Amino acid sequence: MPSPIRIVLVGDRSDTVLAHRAIPVALARAAHDVQRVVDAQWMHTGSLGPEMAARLTNADGVWCVPGSPYANMHAALAAIGFARRSGVPFLGTCAGFQHALIEYARSVLGLTDAEHAESNPGAKDPLITALSCGLVEVEGRVHLAEGSRMRAIYGCDVATEAYHCNYGLDPRHAERFAHASLRITATDDDGAARAVELTGHPFFVATLFQPERAALAGRSHPVVGAFIQAAAVAADRRRGSPATAS
Repeated sequence: MPSPIRIVLVGDRSDTVLAHRAIPVALARAAHDVQRVVDAQWMHTGSLGPEMAARLTNADGVWCVPGSPYANMHAALAAIGFARRSGVPFLGTCAGFQHALIEYARSVLGLTDAEHAESNPGAKDPLITALSCGLVEVEGRVHLAEGSRMRAIYGCDVATEAYHCNYGLDPRHAERFAHASLRITATDDDGAARAVELTGHPFFVATLFQPERAALAGRSHPVVGAFIQAAAVAADRRRGSPATAS
């Protein structure tokens, strides 16, 4: 029997956050779709330390969840950086998208002062700033880049997604990701960044929208499904499951 898929949910869980209530449902649907057991554990960002390192090392997938500002932004960035460097499948949604951009900007692009305007209102030139029009409890179209993993996941070039967000990538900094390995692969009707993916990584996708919300409407979401499929491959390789033996 295939081993359970271990997912670490990085974020400060609260029953008042709709996305946090939706994520276990989304994972259950994805687990059912691939006929696997998913063992998901929440990791509060305040748990920075040896315990966090051990849990991430044993993870088959890392999901950085909505709900910023995090209690410990540095812990969230550390978890994202671990997934990026180690090849562990990663999904970031809403705040996870925002912080994936910050982690990459600081660690790879050399923008050591990349900041989030919500966490640091005094930042001189924040990477993540307030959206010109808030996306709280709204839906909007996203355009998926040709040749991208996102386009392959959806099997189409345009989708409609649900948001609960007031912050995103500042348009002034979008060009920094035009030729980076972390590239923008989904945009709104006006061309603003709505998802990114990391080239050469087994699975590293982050979305400003919240695909987990589909589960509350009784639907499996392709992005969550693709994440769990990638984590299943990682789990089987890690533990030598006969399910993936050739």
